[in-house]
Amino acid sequence: MKAIAINGSPRRNRNTATLLQKSLDGAKSIGAETELVHLYSLQFKGCASCFACKLKNSKFVGHCAMKDDLTEYLEKILNCDVLLLGSPVYYGNLTGEMICLLERLLFSNASYSADNRSIFKGKIASGFVGTMNAQEETVKQYNYEAVFQQYSNL
Repeated sequence: MKAIAINGSPRRNRNTATLLQKSLDGAKSIGAETELVHLYSLQFKGCASCFACKLKNSKFVGHCAMKDDLTEYLEKILNCDVLLLGSPVYYGNLTGEMICLLERLLFSNASYSADNRSIFKGKIASGFVGTMNAQEETVKQYNYEAVFQQYSNL
């Protein structure tokens, strides 16, 4: 079993990274190969809408064609058994780096077919760790539940 955790926080040793590492420690204790990736250590951009992942007979169908530091991790994610994503909530959303990762990972596997919304044939168990310094009243006041719900069905 391969488990990958993606830290979308700029802080390598704080709340989000700590929670992800503890989760990986649990997976490792039952024999999983684990890896923690810090997005802020990588040089990459979000989806450029080049559509190479969508063109018929393209070698990139289902894979992002952009080549940068994120490329190898996108491939690892497509071949892992467990994917843990973690991001603090800044200004009512995930960090920009996490959103860029999701754009590249999800768009390349999204289908325009009404019958099948994804061309990805595998199955990856996944979880999301969201961290923020907000009281419960603040979460309700600013409707942060909508942020969490938005990402619950990825």
